[in-house]
Amino acid sequence: MSAPVTSEAPLVIIGSGFAALSLIRAIRRTDNKLPITLICGDSGDDYHKPDLSHVFSNKQCAEELVKQPAADWAKQLNVKAITNTWVTAIDATQKVVSWDGGALEYGKLVLATGASAIVPPVPGSELLHTFNSLQEFRHSEAKLDAAKTVLVVGAGLIGTELAMDLARSGRKVLLLDQAHSVLPNLMPAMVATPLAQSLRDLGVELLLSRQLQALNQHDEGVSAIVSGQVLPVDAAIAAIGLKPNVHLARAMGAEVNRGIVVDAKLQTSIEGVYALGDCAEIEGQVRPYLQPAMLAANALAKTLLGQPTSLKLPAALIKVKTPALPMQLAGNTFESSNWQIETDAQGLNAKASNGFGKLQGFVVSEAHQAGAIKLLQQLNQ
Repeated sequence: MSAPVTSEAPLVIIGSGFAALSLIRAIRRTDNKLPITLICGDSGDDYHKPDLSHVFSNKQCAEELVKQPAADWAKQLNVKAITNTWVTAIDATQKVVSWDGGALEYGKLVLATGASAIVPPVPGSELLHTFNSLQEFRHSEAKLDAAKTVLVVGAGLIGTELAMDLARSGRKVLLLDQAHSVLPNLMPAMVATPLAQSLRDLGVELLLSRQLQALNQHDEGVSAIVSGQVLPVDAAIAAIGLKPNVHLARAMGAEVNRGIVVDAKLQTSIEGVYALGDCAEIEGQVRPYLQPAMLAANALAKTLLGQPTSLKLPAALIKVKTPALPMQLAGNTFESSNWQIETDAQGLNAKASNGFGKLQGFVVSEAHQAGAIKLLQQLNQ
């Protein structure tokens, strides 16, 4: 299909998540006339993704998470939003994006395609619910709402938050991971111990150093085969991590590694094509957190408006949204071996340093979170 001829080809953004909407808002703070078209495969409704970690204890339905329907924010921000539409191809030479039944010429293109939940490749994997978007919550809401016993596969950040929220809502929760501790990719077991105990205190059964082998559907629910043991549950959730959505970038010829490779100005290997958010790989890293996405959106907005701006990413503060034991961390908290750990009535205060005593990372919980910003400033000096 030939692209429509326009007097001024719009900036086209593919994706409607936090990064995409942050970019649009950053642009509109300076320029309300730049033609912008957003194309997304979902409803495009604006919502706060971290709220998904508390929907069960807050007894919220999917629609209650919507802050603003797509039609409303699109009108407010002077954006043409094409929702529930999957882009199928991008022609970088002709500068055209195509979908089933349509095509559009672009001036510049931003890939904000996000990431997808990884589902373990085991028999019965189709029975696993994923929880990485409002659309996925909508799809699973009825089943999970009726579930009394839930298996959460993955004891990382999202899995741990979901397990605690499900437990606080009165459900029986089994939290499974091949690692021998919770948050295994964020901190060593000795630092994560208080959170593990907090989960146990809420009734969460930790199935650590164990592996999901299969899932089977039956009339009463689901049987999970875990390291040879049969565990009957009502529902199971996959929370083992995210995989950047790079297929469109790869198909159009952009450089792809783990994510879509971008330079300091967030441009891909194709001139005029940019990427940000969970799909982008910056300096060899994919950073699926809100702060890097916001900083990237602000920098890219300036670049797109004619003021080339390099992205500078300081150490980001990561919040572990586990209300029974809230935690914050930043820096190199996984690879560091020199730890100073203090636990008192105010919670956990753990600091990692290099061989010269310089702070490399920290983990604080409960009342000690009050010192997180000061530690972050020290880390970024």
